[in-house]
Amino acid sequence: MINLTPEAARQIRALHAQQADPASLLRVLVETGGCSGFEYGMAFDVRKATDLEFESEGVKLLIDPASHTYLDGSTVHFDDGLHGKGFEVRNPNASSTCGCGKSFS
Repeated sequence: MINLTPEAARQIRALHAQQADPASLLRVLVETGGCSGFEYGMAFDVRKATDLEFESEGVKLLIDPASHTYLDGSTVHFDDGLHGKGFEVRNPNASSTCGCGKSFS
């Protein structure tokens, strides 16, 4: 399961309203790369047959099974304050993260 904070859900709804395809949902994923070995990614996409679908704060999320292995139990937050980082994944499965918060191992 992936959870959203209210701030993240609010931002995702605002971004989704700008999408050309209203059937698209937010995909949260893990890719190889970044300074710590893996990096987080997010994009609006349509559901694929193998996707897992979750709902948090009234927002539906798509996650492929491989990414779910790394992200299960994570919380996505959005920080737009003075020193805001944008979207941030708080991942209890990460053994270390980089300074930017976008990659982990």
